[in-house]
Amino acid sequence: MNENLNHNSEQLSSFGGAGGGFPLVIIDYGAGNIKSIQFAFKRLGIDAVLSNNVDEIKSADKVIFPGVGEASSAMKMLQESGLDKVIPTLKQPVLGICLGMQLMCNHSEEGNTKGLGIFDVDVKRFSNKVKVPQMGWNVITDLKSDLFNGIKDKEFMYLVHSFYAENCDESIAKTDYEIEYASALQKNNFYGVQFHPEKSGVEGAKILQNFLNL
Repeated sequence: MNENLNHNSEQLSSFGGAGGGFPLVIIDYGAGNIKSIQFAFKRLGIDAVLSNNVDEIKSADKVIFPGVGEASSAMKMLQESGLDKVIPTLKQPVLGICLGMQLMCNHSEEGNTKGLGIFDVDVKRFSNKVKVPQMGWNVITDLKSDLFNGIKDKEFMYLVHSFYAENCDESIAKTDYEIEYASALQKNNFYGVQFHPEKSGVEGAKILQNFLNL
């Protein structure tokens, strides 16, 4: 895995976090528009490191688990790198974004994909009664986590997705599109958001800052 690292030893010494690792690592496993997330944190003054190195991911202060694309293909890439075994064992705050959140669930109807089983919920496809994918701005409600400190109920976030996590006990935000579903999840140190905070303007940036403050 080391041949794909997106940094060098000089960066390692200059950005080291309190735990001896990086302050923030974005998992780079080949499934995601991770540059936009990296730029979003850059605007917050954080030089997030892109890495697929297990030791660097484990030692980071915070971890972002992104994902864009198709669930079964993304899971295959995780399995090939061994990260499917690593991610559920992480002890620091972890934030899954979009497909990243869905892969943290038990199962997805997309490609009949077995997930990481972090969140005890399944991922379903929207019916053909609505336009699929849901693309654009929609509101999040029933906010229940420090991840949403300073965020008003019914704030708009940007979403692009055809599949959704069902409402469950681990839901920390909900959105209505045909049905009410979980647009954010939390279990212990694991967080997930269906929307794209990096594309959701000032309020999305505030959520990323809240994650850094956890």
